[in-house]
Amino acid sequence: MEFSFTTLGIASALPTADSYPSAHVFKCRGRLFLIDCGEGCQALMRRSGISILKIENIFLSHLHGDHIFGIFGLLSTMILQGRTAPLYIYAPKAFHHTLKYFKDYHGDGMLYEIVFVPLEMKEKMKIIDLHNLEVYAFPMNHKIETFGFLFKEKEPQLNVHKYLVEADNLSLHEIAMLKNGEDVIREDGEILENQKYTYIPFEPRSFAYCSDTAPFERQAEWISGVNLLYHEATYCSDNTDRASKYFHSTAAQAAQVASTAGAGKLILGHFSSRYADKKQFLQEARDIFAESYLASEGTVFEVPLKRLDY
Repeated sequence: MEFSFTTLGIASALPTADSYPSAHVFKCRGRLFLIDCGEGCQALMRRSGISILKIENIFLSHLHGDHIFGIFGLLSTMILQGRTAPLYIYAPKAFHHTLKYFKDYHGDGMLYEIVFVPLEMKEKMKIIDLHNLEVYAFPMNHKIETFGFLFKEKEPQLNVHKYLVEADNLSLHEIAMLKNGEDVIREDGEILENQKYTYIPFEPRSFAYCSDTAPFERQAEWISGVNLLYHEATYCSDNTDRASKYFHSTAAQAAQVASTAGAGKLILGHFSSRYADKKQFLQEARDIFAESYLASEGTVFEVPLKRLDY
């Protein structure tokens, strides 16, 4: 059951010869979610073997160009490929102007519906509720309206210990009751306590995306306990003042967020082009949070399934 994050574009506002602006794909159990769509996004997806037509949902954190300049090309390619399935776009409410322009001037031949979901929340809020996955959005601390995203697997249905099924001759009805979290009371008065007979088959996994943002008080609270965290690190600590001025984070600040949130692993990205060598980012972050890693184009970060069957 795949649960992974592919980093495609890792640069901040100014792309370089070997790095593109923000674009990433999160995968969960066969579903693909595009997060931000900077210039060159669709080319990077093709390079990584990611199907454009399998994208069902697009999340745009904010409307700065380095996070959305690839959207027209992507939507146009979907038209050329004959897409018919609805496409859901979650973005700040002002994006409806951009979307209207695209439809008016570049939407000829469009066979698919674009469902635009404006983001306006001031607190963490659930925006998608699927069978086995929930997606939340929450406001960030940037120069313009910006949102972060949290993807959480739902708690799985309980399993019944196989050795007790046979030992106590459990019926299908009794097994179903136990899986639903209920105790079973048999006709002779015997009580089969749910806690004794069941277990959680695996630990639900989670992933959070925080870009662009300066640190803020409630950030760690909203992503507490996340398994995998992508956090912008536009600058190193030698440019803390610049980071503060432009409402960005340093690698050290990103690492502090990961540490405070109790994250499992931190991925640093959205690097300023002023840094030719990214090792400084990694060292700075690992001095605070050991499980820090650098994003690179096409790299896949997986969260393995931790089974609890015993």
